[in-house]
Amino acid sequence: MNLRKSRSVGTTSPLNGLGKQDAESRRKRKMAEIAQALNTTPVDVAALRRMAISEGGLLTDEIRQQVWPRLLNVNVDNIPEELEKVDRENNKDFNQVLLDVQRSLRRFPPGMPDEQRSGLQEELIDIILRVLVNNPQLHYYQGYHDIVVTFLLVLGERLATALVEKLSTHHLRDFMDPTMDNTTHILNYLMPIIERVNTEVHDFMQQAEVGTIFALSWLITWFGHVLSDFRHVVRLYDFFLACHPLMPIYFAAVIVLHREEEVLDCECDMAMMHHLLSRIPDDLPYETLISRAGDLFVQFPPSELARGVAHQRSQETAVSTFKDFELASTQQHPDTVLRRRRKERQLQQRHLEAKQSTVAVRPTARRFMRLAVMGLTVALGATALALVNSALEWAPKLDLLFP
Repeated sequence: MNLRKSRSVGTTSPLNGLGKQDAESRRKRKMAEIAQALNTTPVDVAALRRMAISEGGLLTDEIRQQVWPRLLNVNVDNIPEELEKVDRENNKDFNQVLLDVQRSLRRFPPGMPDEQRSGLQEELIDIILRVLVNNPQLHYYQGYHDIVVTFLLVLGERLATALVEKLSTHHLRDFMDPTMDNTTHILNYLMPIIERVNTEVHDFMQQAEVGTIFALSWLITWFGHVLSDFRHVVRLYDFFLACHPLMPIYFAAVIVLHREEEVLDCECDMAMMHHLLSRIPDDLPYETLISRAGDLFVQFPPSELARGVAHQRSQETAVSTFKDFELASTQQHPDTVLRRRRKERQLQQRHLEAKQSTVAVRPTARRFMRLAVMGLTVALGATALALVNSALEWAPKLDLLFP
């Protein structure tokens, strides 16, 4: 199949040719760094994680075909050339999967010939059923196909099958339980994150009794179901694959926080608020939000939030039992990247304040929070060198992640 290149979604100034030249120069430099990391023996997975997190992500689908398996520790040499046949007739999930896939037309590139799209839909069904047959402990959920189709479009059926299976038994494991209990538990992290950054927004949402169900489809599809631009989807997948499995809930929080004015201007009514929040704007500043999500993860790690999350199930959720995740490479620690980046930002902010003011004014707690979480920065590189040092050392308990 013909693969489309996924360009970086970072913006550059169109005012003159210098901005474009600078962007192209950064792009070429990043591609060279990715190639160098791939050609190192052993492969420099930590560097690949930094590249996936930093501005623009992995740039193209051709690069993703090489890097995504490394981020999930899937050895492509061990993937069989011929995939096993799928017995659709005797599969209990086939009818539901078929219905969902038939409704997924919008997830395929516009203008794709019907014949090609139909062929991909058949492959999509086979990937899903193959993973479920091989892992009977997993339960299909509506929205799962939105994640699988992204891997199919980027990687093709053979490679997508292997990566989706690894993802399903780790990052997505909690969504594939027979009940929604663990998924609900993960959603319960959303409001504590918002509360720590903006109590006004948090309290207003609580007063409206909107809950967190508006973010359910964001979380369980990794935003694949709600974003119309495929470039934005794969950019987020670069980020999520390089990070802790709870990162999508942090990204959900920064979307809500970014829409502060809209939220506070909305009628304090559950239905109105749900209607507003469940529709994601088309013009979100994705690179800025990715950067903020990384900052929030460092500032308010899951181990801290878990103490305030109602209905805690810390020993039952898959995100807290990742010791068996074979991503475990000694150099892959994304949290360190985020911490280092945040420290660098704090130093830059202090230096800037010292230059601009002769009188030291202590900022309010809320302003300090905004500066820490939403402060300006030239690149995600610093956050990338703190996030990289955590994705792969998920301890058996979240409390052990951040001593």
